[in-house]
Amino acid sequence: MASTNDIKNGVVLRIDGQLWTIIEFQHVKPGKGGAFVRTKMKNVVTGKTVDKTYNAGAKVETAVVDRRDYQFLYVDGDDYVFMDPDTYDQVHVPNVTVGDAKDYMLDGTHAMIAMNEGTPLYVELPASVVLTVTKTEPGLQGDRATGGTKPATLETGKEIQVPLFLEEGVKVKVDTRDGSYLGRVND
Repeated sequence: MASTNDIKNGVVLRIDGQLWTIIEFQHVKPGKGGAFVRTKMKNVVTGKTVDKTYNAGAKVETAVVDRRDYQFLYVDGDDYVFMDPDTYDQVHVPNVTVGDAKDYMLDGTHAMIAMNEGTPLYVELPASVVLTVTKTEPGLQGDRATGGTKPATLETGKEIQVPLFLEEGVKVKVDTRDGSYLGRVND
């Protein structure tokens, strides 16, 4: 158990069996009355954000979250198998925990996995990845000057919007947070 004096950005608290990470905090000492701590917290699993206020010195339960770099190996049923590149230990992460990250992962992709007491909480990819366009309609002559887009399927099966001039087989940089096209990558 820790007290509210130990609250800092990034600290993970266990509240009612759920894990919450501190996004913002402010120690407030008004002229009248006792001091308190105002926090903004984000649920580690669901991503929901809430505001919560604690009296100064109140006891809070902290949780240890271990974030490590892993390498994606393969899919085994409903689990995604990752390997720790240092120890070669393998971790099975359920499909639900991987979430939308699966749309941007190929064999060998590096990802950050947050674990608490051996349970994977979430998978975090780099901000952008490079993937190959496997299917898209051919562009028309003169389309290069306009700012239009067309759908394109990536090698992972994810469909994104790309500029009209892109063709199949081209490598593109994609933002893993929102799936937006960031640019073409030359080998």
